[in-house]
Amino acid sequence: MRHKAQLPLQTMNLIVGFMVWVILSSLLSFIIEDISITQQQAAWVTAIPVVLGSLLRIPIGYYTNRLGARMIFIISFIILLPPVYFISIADSFVDLIIGGLFIGIGGAVFSVGVTSLPKYYPKEKHGLVNGIYGVGNLGTAITAFMAPVIASQIGWSLTVQLYLILLAVFILANVFMGDKQEPKVNTPILEQIKGVYKNEKLWLFCLFYFITFGSFVAFTVYLPNFLVANFELDKVDAGMRTAGFIAVATFLRPVGGYLADRFQPLVLLMGVFLSLTVAATLLSFAPSIALYTVGCLTIAAGAGLGNGVIFKLVPMYFNKQAGIVNGIVAAMGGLGGFFPPLILATLYDITGHYAIGFMALSQVALVSFILVVWMYYHDRLIIADQVMKSTPLGMLVTDPTGKIIRVNPAFQELTGYQEDEAIGKNPNILSSGRQKADFYKDMWFEIKENGFWQGEIWNKRKDQQEFLEWLTIHAIKNDAGEIIQYAGIFSDVTKHKRK
Repeated sequence: MRHKAQLPLQTMNLIVGFMVWVILSSLLSFIIEDISITQQQAAWVTAIPVVLGSLLRIPIGYYTNRLGARMIFIISFIILLPPVYFISIADSFVDLIIGGLFIGIGGAVFSVGVTSLPKYYPKEKHGLVNGIYGVGNLGTAITAFMAPVIASQIGWSLTVQLYLILLAVFILANVFMGDKQEPKVNTPILEQIKGVYKNEKLWLFCLFYFITFGSFVAFTVYLPNFLVANFELDKVDAGMRTAGFIAVATFLRPVGGYLADRFQPLVLLMGVFLSLTVAATLLSFAPSIALYTVGCLTIAAGAGLGNGVIFKLVPMYFNKQAGIVNGIVAAMGGLGGFFPPLILATLYDITGHYAIGFMALSQVALVSFILVVWMYYHDRLIIADQVMKSTPLGMLVTDPTGKIIRVNPAFQELTGYQEDEAIGKNPNILSSGRQKADFYKDMWFEIKENGFWQGEIWNKRKDQQEFLEWLTIHAIKNDAGEIIQYAGIFSDVTKHKRK
């Protein structure tokens, strides 16, 4: 029963952590009425919480494996109490920076669930489970919507202090409902990092999550103040619109995980990055509030689906090192939310608009799309290569002129010819001489007409021993219909024929 409680409990923990994480960005329009800061300083105040919330995801993912989710959530929420109170009594830019740095822990707890929860479910449900846990992003929407409403009634300082009560409640919830018996993994962190850092897929996933989760975080912290300053919206209205952005991204995250459990995740990711490319391009033209809303919601949808898909891919490729890889990928995603607000603010100071920043996002998303396409076809080639190496059937591939360009281990075992002896030769090195010219003439006529030939043929090994093989020859064509290769697959049926 306690095991079944972990998914809802940890999802609620993440909601609380993310609620705390975005206190400053959600209340900034109120705070700047009491604390005088520049536009550039405001960008730093909203970006700083992302730093610790990103970098701590790596050790938190690691220590979740060692100590369990229950202990990590309890410790994290206890540590959050002092900085939350400190922010509530802040009266300077420095105070906001110091408090903001430490409330980043609220965003770092993301690594806990993606490391812990897959232990309770079979692999075919990991995408959906991580997607449901990712609904914890809703915490940012709750704060973005509720905090301004409450602050307009009781002030931003008392609003921040209410979060102390919320943290205390969930500290107790984890004490009594957390799983003390969660399986632990005690592999040293350096050993885990050494096992994955050379794998290019780790860094590709980092880039992909940098874009999807980074765009989600960046828009979450940037929208409230931007909508007020650029479109002169009411602060509560800006908060509600930001909450809508967050809600779309959050609720589509489990949808992305669910779809990734059932369809090819990389194909889904291609669609995600194409949509981000188009939406960011639209935003770069500084459209009206209506088109701006369309662009933002498209980015929300792409970010939400992409976040769900990526955390299905991680355990697929890193089953044994999922904890540390989840931490690294999650950290890169968090950092993806740190830089854009600062870059946008700097570009605005220089150019007076945000067009270059949004265009940069569109181009990075386009590059990511190209990399996903490469990864998809690269994986297919690897699978084909593994099949060729592991099959007991002899296989050879020739160019259109008939020269052998590749053989597999089974070919070498069945014929006696090693790879270097076969490459560059014609398959007639195996000819036994039993088949007459008309036999080969009919064979090639059938290949030309039907694209393949299949039948029995007598061939000869390197040691001159004849054997009967069942042979299939396929003509491999390109999109223009031109033959670019021939592939032969055969097995020795001599013993079977004699019986």
